[in-house]
Amino acid sequence: MSTGAHAMWVAMELALPILVASLVVGLLVSVFQAVTQLQEPTLTFIPKILAVVAVMVFVGPWMVNTMIDYTHELFGKMEQVGRSTQGGP
Repeated sequence: MSTGAHAMWVAMELALPILVASLVVGLLVSVFQAVTQLQEPTLTFIPKILAVVAVMVFVGPWMVNTMIDYTHELFGKMEQVGRSTQGGP
């Protein structure tokens, strides 16, 4: 996999849990608003924020480890490129 494609894959992996949580909470609040006929546009913000914070608390360590692993991989590739362009050992 190329570096750009791998970067997009890692970004998608990192964003997916937060986006899914926000989507699910948004849908649940929308259904609740439709059932109760409560049409308050600001009602969705607080539950979404709480859901995102909860996901970050539970999935945050995995996200940080994923970013650290990807950064190590990138620095390793930079080292290889540096060695190949200098012509040295």
